[in-house]
Amino acid sequence: MTDISKLDEDERRLAELGYKQELSRTWSGFSNFAISFSIISILAGCFTTFGVGWNNGGPAGIAWGWPVIAGLILIIGFCMSELVSAFPTSGGIYWWASKLGGPKAGYYTGWLNLIGLLAIVASVAYGAATFLDITLSDFSSDWGAGYSLNRVFILFVIILVLAGAINIFSSQLLALVNNISVWWHIVGAIAVVAILIFGPKSHLSVDQVFGTWINNTGFGDPDNPTSGIPFFFFVIPLGFILTQYTITGYDASAHLAEETHGASDAAAKGIWRSILYSAIGGWILLLSFLFAVQDIPAVTKGGGFSFVIFNQALTPALAGTVLLISTVGQLFCTVACMTSATRMLYAFSRDGAVPGASLWARLSSTKVPVNGVILTVIVSLIITAPALLAVDVNGVPTPVAFYAVVTIGVIGLYLAFAIPIYLRWKAGDNFKAGSWTLGNKYKWMAPIALIEIAVTSLMALMPGSPFAIPWGSQFGGWQFVNYTPIVVGAALIILWIYWQVSAKHWFTGPKHTIDLPDNVSSADEIYLEHHEHGFLDHKPGEHESASE
Repeated sequence: MTDISKLDEDERRLAELGYKQELSRTWSGFSNFAISFSIISILAGCFTTFGVGWNNGGPAGIAWGWPVIAGLILIIGFCMSELVSAFPTSGGIYWWASKLGGPKAGYYTGWLNLIGLLAIVASVAYGAATFLDITLSDFSSDWGAGYSLNRVFILFVIILVLAGAINIFSSQLLALVNNISVWWHIVGAIAVVAILIFGPKSHLSVDQVFGTWINNTGFGDPDNPTSGIPFFFFVIPLGFILTQYTITGYDASAHLAEETHGASDAAAKGIWRSILYSAIGGWILLLSFLFAVQDIPAVTKGGGFSFVIFNQALTPALAGTVLLISTVGQLFCTVACMTSATRMLYAFSRDGAVPGASLWARLSSTKVPVNGVILTVIVSLIITAPALLAVDVNGVPTPVAFYAVVTIGVIGLYLAFAIPIYLRWKAGDNFKAGSWTLGNKYKWMAPIALIEIAVTSLMALMPGSPFAIPWGSQFGGWQFVNYTPIVVGAALIILWIYWQVSAKHWFTGPKHTIDLPDNVSSADEIYLEHHEHGFLDHKPGEHESASE
């Protein structure tokens, strides 16, 4: 039995949840906030998926859509903050679902979360490779003529390997890197805004930015593409992926809870603060892009890519500086995303849910899941390989597969968020809150969060243009198809089959790694509170004897 009197507050709370302190708890509250802020990375998402917003709504769609969707995401963040405060463990999302809904809920949540995190690692690294390639081209005419998908993919591989190497070194190094990343994102974003204010010869008016709608998808009335039901209820919501993708990954604060001092409070604040500050900074940054546009039709013809605006509005040196600031921010973001994904993989494997679990849950002498880092790199490479297929959209070579990986990440993560939010809503006042709580506000916040996630996930499954509809008259080939529904659908079918055939017979949720006297087991207390209401179908710790 463990003598909890000899444990500090964080170790005692972790022990009450059934775990001994194995990871190195060296992160401050600021570091915990920093990793979520770095993964959200307005220097990544606002730059790399800007074209999604431009093509599906234009300047007005971005200017009005960002604050609305960001506000809804903040509500999702508040719901998650309450959950991490109650259960400050690695693999948080999966753990919450398991404790509130039983093994099956935890199983699906964990896999959705893991799939989403792996897709986010891949998409951010690929975006960083794209911007690094463009940046090098701006600073050196010898780098390469034109845009090359093959060249970008090679850079993508290099970036993944370097991010993996940084993650392997130590937890202290990662905390330092993420602390630096925060200041890079703050100072860098201010610098970009300043350059786009003072660098261009002219700026769009307020009416042009907030009143110009664009439909560059091919959907809708060809004679009046920015009017009617298809535009307002299909095209514009597709543009919201810009916000939804950028402001994601904040669950990192939960995944790093076991490495954070004062986790019950610090991790909760890390989630909602990273969302709020990113929402404000991201909107200012995007508005600076929009006001700097010199030729609206040219940006549309160029596929809506943000670097088209920079090349229009700025000298080559200033445009290159903006791209460099963004690229470095994206590299920081890649490192942070990989940290979050590997901690989730570690926690899920610790409970035996992943094939080869003992490998991915193994820690090095520096308490880092090295094997999990290597697996994350390999999987990221595999799921992004289709980006090597060249696809010309309006004469512009476009990595359609990159956008598919983006939407896979969005759907995987947000569906994983929805399950424990729903279960907490269902638990009602029987939920035992931590030090940070919503009080009664959960009663209206949770349903809003769930509706937002459902609508956004549905839109992410839709084809991005008529060229991507196999049964349509304008179908341009399978290289245009958004393969997100195929991947997500196949994953859910495989998970269902695996659960029915095997997992339900042995997977019983989080496994305890510590023994406590019965009279101090908060996990048992949570069980007793929830069991009579049907929120749990097993007693924490019972599965240990079964697994033996």
